[in-house]
Amino acid sequence: MSPILSKKAKVALAVGTIILLESEKKKKRVWVKEWLQKREQFTHLRLLKCIQSCEPLDVINYLRMDYDAFQELLMLVKPLIEKKNTLFREAVSVEERLLATLRFLATGSSYEDLKFSCIISPQLLGRIIPETSRAIYNCLRKKYLCFPIKRRGMAQSSRRI
Repeated sequence: MSPILSKKAKVALAVGTIILLESEKKKKRVWVKEWLQKREQFTHLRLLKCIQSCEPLDVINYLRMDYDAFQELLMLVKPLIEKKNTLFREAVSVEERLLATLRFLATGSSYEDLKFSCIISPQLLGRIIPETSRAIYNCLRKKYLCFPIKRRGMAQSSRRI
């Protein structure tokens, strides 16, 4: 019984297969998704500015605070959360960091859900939100989380509750 393919045919088939596999283009991975590069166009910041100019009362519903309180909080946390731009990419602004954190705290959305409204990747949100939350806590704790030092003061404050 003779073989179906000769040795030469088998070698030619193997070489042809290798050439085809080598020539197939591999799917390129993208560094950043295209829609994430359009943050300036779709961000919360643009929406906030529009709401503030058109319907100032809706700002309270959107931020869960008035715009002046937002600006005051922004000035407090800015030195703690501000990042520098690099040659490769522009840093997420302080305003966007604070807005993303406030929306996360107000809505309880997951990072995956929040990425569509903030136009920030969930991986970056996973770093921004805890960092900004710590900054808010550290800035506000002395003013709003003060405890009485004396025991008598503690007893009096617990009776009021």
